[in-house]
Formats: sequence, structure tokens, C-alpha cells
Amino acid sequence: MPVLTRLIPSPLVVDIRPGALDDLGGVLADERIAQSGRLAVAVSGGSGAGLRRRLSPSLPGATWYEVGGGTLDDAVRLAGAIKAGHYDAVVGLGGGKIIDCAKFAAARVGLPLVAVPTNLAHDGLCSPVATLDNDAGRGSYGVPNPIAVVIDLDVIRDAPARFVRAGIGDAVSNVSAVADWELACRVKGERIDGLAAAMARQAGESVLRHPGGIGDNDFLQVLAEALVLSGIAMSVSGDSRPSSGACHEINHAFDLLHPKRAAAHGEQCGLGAAFAMYLRGAHDEAVYMAGVLRRHGLPVLPQEIGFTVEEFVKVVEFAPETRPGRFTILEHLDLKTEQIKDVYADYVKAIGS
Repeated sequence: MPVLTRLIPSPLVVDIRPGALDDLGGVLADERIAQSGRLAVAVSGGSGAGLRRRLSPSLPGATWYEVGGGTLDDAVRLAGAIKAGHYDAVVGLGGGKIIDCAKFAAARVGLPLVAVPTNLAHDGLCSPVATLDNDAGRGSYGVPNPIAVVIDLDVIRDAPARFVRAGIGDAVSNVSAVADWELACRVKGERIDGLAAAMARQAGESVLRHPGGIGDNDFLQVLAEALVLSGIAMSVSGDSRPSSGACHEINHAFDLLHPKRAAAHGEQCGLGAAFAMYLRGAHDEAVYMAGVLRRHGLPVLPQEIGFTVEEFVKVVEFAPETRPGRFTILEHLDLKTEQIKDVYADYVKAIGS
């Protein structure tokens, strides 16, 4: 009887624990990652400088590249600089912008990427997507998954608390995104990848139901694992569907309509997820999600990130235009301005102002 299976694109190494950074040299010495030990390490000019001093002795074969920002031009320049050398792998050491630049550069020159995030602001640390600013605004570029992910929880605890909170919002939004995927299956016949949906949903639920907070190592462990699983779920499905639904459409609408005022990605996604859950009639779930987000210090109302109700209504109305072809509760209901205002008023009453 034949054994039928499939290969799951995932990192060779996932190391999440306090002190993990101290063993980075050992991870990179793995012959499957860096045979000669020659590494191109992308870091920021700010916080990356301290990490460079700390890690340089254990990475004698590394060449360090400072990345100025998170633009497509930055990533292309990094790729050009790396191409001139002869490296085994690229290491992205820093926040989301640094890792996305390193992802893009590594893919462009055909090298594996090792992701070493210094904060947990979103699920891009292990996803097959690099999000970079370009002349048209912001673009998403397909890239291979990292070959290894190393997350030092001691480093994460030293990052600004807002970054961890944003990661909570991004992880919790999976619950809403999977609900949108299931809606698209029922209404439009869109195929669901059951494994990807299960991974993304459980990642979101693990954070949503955890009683701890951002000061607890146990909670940070669960959050980091959830963000890694979200990225792998996207690789399994071949797109961002497991982690991106109406919640992310609302986030993108904030970014496009108010590029100078937009909040953190995860903050907007969490708010969008709670509202989307209410829109689909899951009122108890929406209230619970809003309560969890509030407990972690995340916004659940647009005023809490500097937007008026009228601006939020326009954001929700515009949101479906940000992802043509994606079907979520927003496309399904096709609400007009006055209807969105009415539902929002009910949402505010349900969650409490």
C-alpha cells in the first residue's frame, strides 16, 4: 500500500528560549547552513551595533552589513553588496524591516536565510513574504522560508513593549483570518488547506487563551512559537490566506489612506480582527477577543490609535479594495457607509468604551 504524504516547507532549526543568541555560532556551524562559516550578517545601525559587538567573537567568518531601512532599494543594495562576496548564508539580525530586507536579498542572490529577530512585532519573521516599501507604497515579495530561526527571549524582553503587543495583535488575528477563509469556502467554493488552517488557528488560539502577559517567559515562548507557526502555515498554503483576512484588509486600508498616521501593523490587525469577528455575528468571540487585546494594552477602538469614527468607517469601506480577489466578511456583507456606522455603534456598545 503506497504511503502518501507531502513535504512541508519549514526551517531546519527553530530555537526559541532565553539565551538562544549565545548559541547562534553553533547553529550556523551546521554544515547544512554554512559549510565554510562565511556569513553575510544584515543589522541595523542602531540596536544592531550592540549585538554586533556581542556576537562578533563567535562569528569570525562574518561580514557585517548595516541596513538603512525597510525599502526595496535598501534590499536591492544589500543584495548587490552580498553578491560581491562568497557566502554560505545570510543572517538577518534585528527587527522586521531588517529581516525582510535580508529575506529579499538572500532570495535575490540564491542563499539561505537565518532569521534572528530582536522583537516579535509580527508573523513575518518566518513567512515566505518580504514586505518592503517602494515607490508605489508598500509591496509584498515572495521569498523562500528561512532555513533557521533563532529567537532569544532575553533579547525580546529588552525590546520596547509595544513591539511585543503588536505581535500579539498579529497572532490573534489568525482566528479571524481562518474564519474568513472558511467563509470563502462555503460561499465561493474556495479550497481550504486544512493543515495550514489548523496551524494558523491553533497559533492564534494559543495566544488568545494564554493567561500570561508580556513580562512572562512562558507567554513570550507561546507568542514566538505562534508567530513562527503562522509563517509556516503560509508556506504550507502557498499564500497569506491562513493569516490574512478582513483584519489585514483593514490594516492595509489604514496604511494606504493614512500612511503618515498609521499605527503598528499588529495593532491595526488586532483591532480589525475584533471588529471583523463582530461583523460576522460572532459577538461573544468578538467581545472576548477585544477583552484580551485590552488586557495586553492593545487598541480595540480607532480613537485609541488616533482615528475618528468617521475615518474608521471609511477605512472599513475601502478595505476590500486593498486585496482584489480575496473574499472575506467585508466582501460578503458589502456594507455601505451608514451600515458600517450602525454596526460600529453596536460593536462599541458590546465591547464597552
